[in-house]
Amino acid sequence: MFETSSESPAPVRVVTEAIKDYVDRLGPIWIEGEISEINERSGGMAFMRLRDTSVDMSISVMCHRSVLSSVSPLPQNARVVMYAKASWYTKNGSLTLSAREIRQVGIGELMARLEELKTLLASEGLFALERKVALPLLPRKVGLICGRNTDAEKDVVENAKRRWPSVEFEIREVTVQGAAAVVEVSAALSELEAMADVDVIIITRGGGSFEDLLPFSDESLVRLAASCETPIVSAIGHEKDSPLLDLVADVRASTPTDAAKRVVPDIAEEIELIKSLRDRAKRYILSSLDLETSRIENLVNRPVLRDPMVLVTSREEIVTGLRDRSVRSFSSRLTLAAEDLTHVRARVRALSPQATLDRGYSVVQLEDGSIARDAKSLKLGQKLRLRLAAGETNATVTDK
Repeated sequence: MFETSSESPAPVRVVTEAIKDYVDRLGPIWIEGEISEINERSGGMAFMRLRDTSVDMSISVMCHRSVLSSVSPLPQNARVVMYAKASWYTKNGSLTLSAREIRQVGIGELMARLEELKTLLASEGLFALERKVALPLLPRKVGLICGRNTDAEKDVVENAKRRWPSVEFEIREVTVQGAAAVVEVSAALSELEAMADVDVIIITRGGGSFEDLLPFSDESLVRLAASCETPIVSAIGHEKDSPLLDLVADVRASTPTDAAKRVVPDIAEEIELIKSLRDRAKRYILSSLDLETSRIENLVNRPVLRDPMVLVTSREEIVTGLRDRSVRSFSSRLTLAAEDLTHVRARVRALSPQATLDRGYSVVQLEDGSIARDAKSLKLGQKLRLRLAAGETNATVTDK
């Protein structure tokens, strides 16, 4: 490490030599990326650009033609693993990787990596059903991420407009395969997610090979989609294709046309549904009116409502009968009570002292008012008071 300052700056050669020293100490490394361009030159050397598919970043690579021929022919955007040594060229201040071995990443290996990533994301709950957000019933504006001038864009817009003519679109045309796809799709998704008037976002492309769809399984893009609050519809490829974006999206559509059908309702179907519901409501109301009319007619036709006095008349006989029964019962009870009273009165009279007097007997009382019960207790000349059946009289004992 060397010291510098504004008064004592380091010359360019010193700085570049220091950088070269740092780079040389790095040693050979294994690096993975996507080849975006290859130029073979007459001197037996080949030059290419190795890109990172998840960010907009690349580095220059050179190798001997023999190294390249071991994996030729390499298709455009081929994913490779290189064993390379970084070199810093002090003359022009550039960093280049010198590839010593190049291996093309096979589909099997890519699928194994995707399966590992899928397992990781699933363990974090990014694919869980409870995280899914329901699509709005009638979106005002639909965000659409698609390729430039593609059939996928045309299919979504035309089918959606045909189903619901007033639907609006906020379209972002991006690269949908290759090294730049992840960066552009992610940027478009972030932009649409930030727009408050976008109710749902469709990400679509018209199918493709396994390699073409790899950007839609990129971890950074999948995590970004999982973090969005706006519902996302993934329409990437067809049924046999299953990028990870399909699993994290709120709804997976098999085709761009299917995405349009899922996002907006069919106005013709909705009108037909409204007509059907209106007809059902009309039939129900008419049926209810008929039922209530019938009930009212039945009530009106009842005898009690045709002739209200019928109820009084029909009850009059019952009341009269009850009254007569009551009178008869009362009279019977009264007669029995009178007879009982006569019998009691006769018994009382038969047992009363007056009845005895009426038969000729009398009550003899002494002067003090006490009753004389024994003639032997009387004395000659003793004054007595006799009580007869009718009146009283005085008497004197003259004989014993």
